[in-house]
Amino acid sequence: MKILKIKAREILDSRGIPTIEADVWTKIGIGRASVPSGKSRGKYEAVELRDNEKRFLGKGVLKAVANINGVIARNLVGIDCRKQSRIDNKLIKLDGTENKSRLGANAILAVSIATARIGALASGKELYEYLGKGKKLPIPCFNIINGGKHAGNNLAFQEYMIIPIRFPCFKDRLQAGSEIYYTLKKILEKKYGKKAINVGDEGGFAPPLAKVEMPLKLLFQAIKEAGYENKVKIGLDCAANEFFKNGRYIIDNKSFTTNQLIDFYVELTNKYPIISIEDPFAQDEFKAFAALRKKIGKEVMIVGDDLLATNPKRIKKAIKLKSCSCLLLKPNQIGTVTEAINAGKLAKKAGWKIMISHRSGETNDPFIADLAVALEAEFIKAGAPCRGERLAKYNRLLRIEEKI
Repeated sequence: MKILKIKAREILDSRGIPTIEADVWTKIGIGRASVPSGKSRGKYEAVELRDNEKRFLGKGVLKAVANINGVIARNLVGIDCRKQSRIDNKLIKLDGTENKSRLGANAILAVSIATARIGALASGKELYEYLGKGKKLPIPCFNIINGGKHAGNNLAFQEYMIIPIRFPCFKDRLQAGSEIYYTLKKILEKKYGKKAINVGDEGGFAPPLAKVEMPLKLLFQAIKEAGYENKVKIGLDCAANEFFKNGRYIIDNKSFTTNQLIDFYVELTNKYPIISIEDPFAQDEFKAFAALRKKIGKEVMIVGDDLLATNPKRIKKAIKLKSCSCLLLKPNQIGTVTEAINAGKLAKKAGWKIMISHRSGETNDPFIADLAVALEAEFIKAGAPCRGERLAKYNRLLRIEEKI
């Protein structure tokens, strides 16, 4: 089952921006993978290598593709495709930088996932079985109202999610998410007109709202009208680093200190059925995260994304300071399958929950669905129940549910 050939190409993601697709060949077939790209990226993420040349307005990835077809292929051909950790460690050493800036995390991850896929095939296993021993499906977190960098409105918070908690199976959760989504669509169109039902990068609606509390009222109304009150909760991705200016947080044209913002979050969680808040503070504010967790952590998950960047060093610091209770796990923040799995295991050991996440620029590759099951992640965030690149993940989970 030795690797015979590796070939990569430049393809386009869901936003029409270049990304990488890689093929790993063995005698039994091809493992193929494509990688996503985030719009709202933290400074501690592994480096996404771009060409920064005229074509595609600087967003081309031909340098990363050349790294796969050149140095990576030369060093991996001949290795058994089932040796995932060996291959990933080889990729890390070939790059030789802490943040994968030489070869590019996008190049490295494409090969890492493609290798895992052909390794699973060679082992006669489903990908989720090959990556772990999980037998539980995650709860989907549907981002159905977009703000921040994901939309063209004035909402400071980036994502407003519905989380179907009290259901017997994933299939029923997906049905509830879809029904609430279309109930919300009717509400928005009636209230604000057709311009309100345009969708953002992740399939959620981007209505012309200016106050961060307004979407919460709309979500609560949609949940109730769809008949799912008490069964579906709400989650927020604040992406606070995007509205952190000169040591203060700017929300609804008001300036908040850290303590004032803590009080604001407490107020919101008292008024609405919020069970998850992601990145409530800027990406270095470990102590602020901890202070919020101390206040509301028994009822509300405090989720670290930009704060943690799926990086073991930052996860360990957050564990020590009690900053979070949930890891947002994005494979392209760290760069290899092995490192992503190890980050998840580290969080689990600390008693945290895991939320596997997509990116705003996605492909139809459903890898994160298999990863979520392999790690028995409690949650998965793959966007609204809309757009093919989002539904690829949810539909993959439907197929996995049939098997397990």
